[in-house]
Amino acid sequence: MKSKIVNKREKARLRRKSHVRKTVNGTPDRPRMSVFRSNRHVYVQVIDDRSGHTLVAASTQSPELAGELTNLKKRDAAKKVGALAAQRCAQKNIDKVVFDRNGFLYCGRVMAVAEGAREAGLNF
Repeated sequence: MKSKIVNKREKARLRRKSHVRKTVNGTPDRPRMSVFRSNRHVYVQVIDDRSGHTLVAASTQSPELAGELTNLKKRDAAKKVGALAAQRCAQKNIDKVVFDRNGFLYCGRVMAVAEGAREAGLNF
């Protein structure tokens, strides 16, 4: 059952998402790093699409980041989430991923997640 799309911005994002997902697929060698941003939080998942499993997850609600993000701007918090996701990937011996912006434009918080992950050693 499809959910009801509320506004035309979300509809446009979902259309862009479907275009991106035609070409971006996660494999066991190079899983997909998917970013979702809401008005308040940023969520990152590293997914192996062949098995359908989430290998790594991080968000602004992660317990490791809870105290650090209180006085930061959203973009700086997103950068820390990207770094945390990269650290968790390193623990699972994942060094290469495919970046999936999930229909969001590559600017602002989405770009900050990518920068944080790259600075922490993740390649994409």
